Amino acid sequence: MLEYDGGEAILEAFRNLGVDYIISSPGSEWAPVWEALARQKTRETPGPTYINCWHETLAVNMALGYTRITGKLQAVLLHAGVGLLQGSIGIHGANQGEVPILICSGEANSYGENPELDPQGQWYRNLSVVGGPNRFVDPFTKWSGQATSPYTLYEQLIRAGEMAQRVPLGPTFLDIPIETMIHPWNPPQKMRQIPTAPKTQPSSELIDKLSAMLISSTNPLIITESAGKEPAGFNNLVELSNQLAIPVIESSPTYSNFPKSHPMHLGFDPSPLIDKADLVLVIGSRSPWYPPSAGPTNAKVIAIDENPIKGQMVHQNLMADMYIEGDLTTTLELLNADLKTNNKPNAAVIHDRWIQYKNEHDQFQEKNRISRKEASNKTTIDPIYLCQALSEIMPDNAVYVEETTSHRNTILQHVNWETPHSYIHPHGGLGQGLGLALGVKLAKPNQPVIALMGDGGLLYNPITQSFGVAGEANLPFLTIVFNNGNYEAMRRNHLHYYPNGEAFESGIFHGVHIPSPEYSELVTPFAGYGIKVESPSELGPALASALEAVNNGKLAIVDVLLDK
Repeated sequence: MLEYDGGEAILEAFRNLGVDYIISSPGSEWAPVWEALARQKTRETPGPTYINCWHETLAVNMALGYTRITGKLQAVLLHAGVGLLQGSIGIHGANQGEVPILICSGEANSYGENPELDPQGQWYRNLSVVGGPNRFVDPFTKWSGQATSPYTLYEQLIRAGEMAQRVPLGPTFLDIPIETMIHPWNPPQKMRQIPTAPKTQPSSELIDKLSAMLISSTNPLIITESAGKEPAGFNNLVELSNQLAIPVIESSPTYSNFPKSHPMHLGFDPSPLIDKADLVLVIGSRSPWYPPSAGPTNAKVIAIDENPIKGQMVHQNLMADMYIEGDLTTTLELLNADLKTNNKPNAAVIHDRWIQYKNEHDQFQEKNRISRKEASNKTTIDPIYLCQALSEIMPDNAVYVEETTSHRNTILQHVNWETPHSYIHPHGGLGQGLGLALGVKLAKPNQPVIALMGDGGLLYNPITQSFGVAGEANLPFLTIVFNNGNYEAMRRNHLHYYPNGEAFESGIFHGVHIPSPEYSELVTPFAGYGIKVESPSELGPALASALEAVNNGKLAIVDVLLDK
């Protein structure tokens, strides 16, 4: 009988958790897992696919991008505490966005003193962490711990994976010593496929109460950040808006939540409508308005989310008068069904409201159209013109992963997308966009994935590693650099605090200018297509050529020099 070790326990846990990919920036402690993966390959055993990643941040964000599209938990293996530190921005983002992910890193705890096992000297000299590496990630994981024994390793991994997928969803971490991995392991007598986490739902009484409130409301309003987390949630929100002619505001969206061309889509700023509303549905939104106290003063606020009170936020004020807690997609489905059967709306009221907000939608779109026309008449490239060109040239099934700061509102208003999962924005800090794009491409291999990156934000990313993994894993995507040569957000913040200060008077700003490299050449080592665009006439052909390159399996980057 073959004697397994802890590497097989780890791989078997991932199999039974339904993990599709083990994404790793590899470390020397993982030899038992590599051995188990080799055995899986030679024996043709079904199981997760290994993806070799070139950077820890990239590994974590790639897993996040895949999970945010598919909803499925993935596993990430990092190297020791130092690798955990490198990947921590992605883990923090998973915590902020409530994305389930299972992170593991290794260590040695015998330090060469065990005569039967030499983990090698790096663990003694450099890699050990006082108190264990889980101390690094305790503040921004849902749970973290150490695999304390080879006899508990398998079930500890199962438990960590199950915990990540329970409300509130989020990252879990397990530190696994090499001594535990190398130890013999006997599979449990009962080996099981781990069931999916059940979806919670609100009571029928709450749904019926909310339905009645909506029917009696004169000016209801929907504000959302993440109703489109699942495609069915996107569609259910459209149905709700259609039934009652409720306008929808996407405030700081992290997903595409609602079709932009829909007559009830009224943009991304709730402030013009908040004081007119008498009932506000805050649907899957952590921070529907800013500042936190700037919510509606005259309206009832209904917070709808499976976990509306965010423990990972230092401060939050939803101003809620009522909470409807449960799986968001399911809740919207139940509400739509109740409106059809138990609380039918007044058709004349709905018709009048539809006309009113369609007119406001048309006015909003007309302002955008005028802005685009003005931008198209310039001799330099306005960011709005770049957004218009993207809308015209990119196909309808394109997926945009956006990581910009000063250009984000422009992108939201002027790049067109209409369908679920056609827009993704990172949670947490800058430096995650390229990894998310790779994960989205892994989940949607037959759709063009386009990373919209500010030049400043791009430089926070592991660029070389991202492009290398794209080639190695055959995940070609397109990067568009919104290049204004500055950390513009830094300049704006400086002037926000010192509007008439010394920097304003002298023009001396620190931390603003970017001595830009030739971004278009960054894909050259990976046989990619790169081009620099400096005039409006060059933009359309460059975007079309880049899209063609990606469709032919090449990595591509377009560096667009903007006038602001």
